[in-house]
Amino acid sequence: MHASRGDRLVVHGRTVGHHDKVVEIVEVLGPNGDPPYRVRGEDGHEAIMSPGPDSVVRHSKATDIGTGR
Repeated sequence: MHASRGDRLVVHGRTVGHHDKVVEIVEVLGPNGDPPYRVRGEDGHEAIMSPGPDSVVRHSKATDIGTGR
């Protein structure tokens, strides 16, 4: 999993009735875009996450343009 600042991290709900959680990646702490990431939720709360297999990165348009992806 690789991400850049400004990308969104989507953590899928694990059980019925639990919705996906979407947070913004505000800092990449690992080498070459690897986890862990400092993330910020909609409520402004920040945390450090090492996402598991139930998570995906949604790359921002700025990331896509800047890297040629």
